[in-house]
Amino acid sequence: MIKKISALFPLWAIGFSIITYLQPQLVVDFKSWIIPLLILIMFCMGITLKIEDFKRVLKRPKLIALAVVLQFLLMPFIAFIVSKLFNLSTELMVGMVLVGAVSGGTASNVIAYLAKADVALSITMTVVSTLLSIIVTPYLTLLYVGQTVPVPAFSMLLSILKIVFVPVVVGLVLNHFFSKYIDKRHDVFAFLSIISIVFIIGVIIGINQSKISTIALPLMLAIIFHNLAGLLGGYYFSKIFGFDNRSCKTVAIEVGMQNSGLAVVLAMKYFTPLSALPGAIFSIWHNISGSILAGYWSKREKG
Repeated sequence: MIKKISALFPLWAIGFSIITYLQPQLVVDFKSWIIPLLILIMFCMGITLKIEDFKRVLKRPKLIALAVVLQFLLMPFIAFIVSKLFNLSTELMVGMVLVGAVSGGTASNVIAYLAKADVALSITMTVVSTLLSIIVTPYLTLLYVGQTVPVPAFSMLLSILKIVFVPVVVGLVLNHFFSKYIDKRHDVFAFLSIISIVFIIGVIIGINQSKISTIALPLMLAIIFHNLAGLLGGYYFSKIFGFDNRSCKTVAIEVGMQNSGLAVVLAMKYFTPLSALPGAIFSIWHNISGSILAGYWSKREKG
């Protein structure tokens, strides 16, 4: 039952976003919940990890290195270029760059499973990029938008350390010692993550309700282009380097799907509520595009 509910994540996110757009007063007072909810999401990620997930880095270092390089070079660059092409405001450009500069999202692991890609490899890539994001994300943001707006890179680094690293490590340690109890409850942690991200998206939509109608189309087009460029770039760069099709699919999903919840939190904490909007919309869109792509690849595997 929980798996079926979790699989409908895009529908829950869209439905709740419509409700909060029409009735923003329902959620605007819950802005302070955003950071605790992301901490919960990262804890849920950590508690489903094992030490073996880190050991896999040693088995396929070149492929993981390629995915991480594409993640942190391609995605923020595309975000910056797309923001300029669609003439987005400075606040929205900051949000787009944050989405591009964060690590891969945990949803990529689910999409990798549905697409018949390499789930273990996907988890490893997510873990590696998540840990690297502690240092890389603040300074990539500084690089791309530091000339336009003040970017407190070191403060952002400390925040990511607290919001991402600590809960992931706590979850990992708990799983190491209590795995026999936790292994049976992975679906519960996935469900908690989904509920949390849906609520975060709804709060951001509610906060920005008055501005959405004037910026919706160019921002939506920019987000779609950004996501598709990441998916295509991840797939075809992997092909160029000679990796097999299953690995190429895994890299494509990992590069194209971002930890947009972290982008939302950083935008809210260090920039403006409007800067958090790209992350909220990206959260919905990359799950829709990822699900469509997974369905396509899954059918091709059967054929």
